[in-house]
Amino acid sequence: MDNKNIKTSRFRKGLELFLTFMKIGAFTFGGGYAMIPMIQREIVEKKGWITDEDILEIVAIAESTPGPIAVNSATFVGYRVAGVFGSFCATFGVVLPSFLIISLIALVLRQFRELKAVKYAFYGIRAGVLALIIKALVSMYKKSPKGWASYVIMAASFAIAAFTELNVLYIIIGCAVFGLVTSVLMKRRDEK
Repeated sequence: MDNKNIKTSRFRKGLELFLTFMKIGAFTFGGGYAMIPMIQREIVEKKGWITDEDILEIVAIAESTPGPIAVNSATFVGYRVAGVFGSFCATFGVVLPSFLIISLIALVLRQFRELKAVKYAFYGIRAGVLALIIKALVSMYKKSPKGWASYVIMAASFAIAAFTELNVLYIIIGCAVFGLVTSVLMKRRDEK
């Protein structure tokens, strides 16, 4: 393949990433966690660019790095698919719809925020977003490894996050350390 065809192929892949993530960004309400099922459907099931296991890894990394989970996920997927150019295209695609929508809403919201129809619409949107987050939770649970250690980590991290003021970053680090220590101990036990 000559240099011109490589550049054309790279541009097409970047454009495809941009359009895919723009669709995800435009039609998913509720933030990053609500986007996870759509990212999985579009990127794994429809496009076949990465696997379900890759999605779990990407979500785990995206949660533990600074920034919104949707943007981080788009960046990581874009990089896996088409390198740095793919990261840029996917990230720009997922951010652009939100930027445009928020800009438009900011212009008109002051005039309409007291209308009952607008308030009721936001009540409905909140309920729908909650359903999408629960769907993402169920989907990730089904694909996660099961065992006593996983259940302990899940319960403890939920309790700490829900009932304390501890920064979530410390909880994630603690979960990683617990998982590492547990894995090492189980490996030693199995070797004996």
